[in-house]
Amino acid sequence: MSMERITVLLAEDHVVVREGLRALVETEGDIEVVGEATNGREAVRLTKKLRPSVVVMDIAMPLLNGLEATRQILKAISDAKILILSAHKDDEYIKRVTAGGAVGYVLKQDSGKSLCRAIREASKGNTFFSPSVWARVRDQHEVSHLPLTSREAEVLQLVAEGKANKQIASELGISIKTVEKHRQHLMKKLDIHDTAGLTRYAIATGVIEDDVDWAHD
Repeated sequence: MSMERITVLLAEDHVVVREGLRALVETEGDIEVVGEATNGREAVRLTKKLRPSVVVMDIAMPLLNGLEATRQILKAISDAKILILSAHKDDEYIKRVTAGGAVGYVLKQDSGKSLCRAIREASKGNTFFSPSVWARVRDQHEVSHLPLTSREAEVLQLVAEGKANKQIASELGISIKTVEKHRQHLMKKLDIHDTAGLTRYAIATGVIEDDVDWAHD
């Protein structure tokens, strides 16, 4: 009798990385990639549609980052199993992943075997962290939450990506006036008073990643 396959959605905006991940996991007989997303918004939509066993979610993606996409998926599908994939092991990223409800955190530098093991553990409902990340998770007693609503986090990311109010309004399906209100709330809440400051905050807290970090991909 053949064993039931673990279905996986790959959410990764870099084509080369995504193709590499697909090739890697599909060499395993028990794992099947059933969908691919190139941004966070697509990841949310495809997870709802495909209901994969596990979502492998890149932390830095356009339009909606992996952490916010995770939050939105779990709001819609409370038992979704999401593994965050990142090149970083900073405490701030790790805290936000554990706060966001992801079941694990895998470093891009890890071996393919490590990723496949993480997928298998996640499919069973177990947590999995790369060894160097686990040491940090174990030592963290308090988890910090981003003090923003889901909509504010979306607006912050799009502002930090350089989108104008009109583009943000179109992307989110809201009015320009509502975008302006969200920007004002963000600035007041974070005590930041210009777009450059919001962008720096977004990079510092992992909402987006500086392009320089992705030169290797």
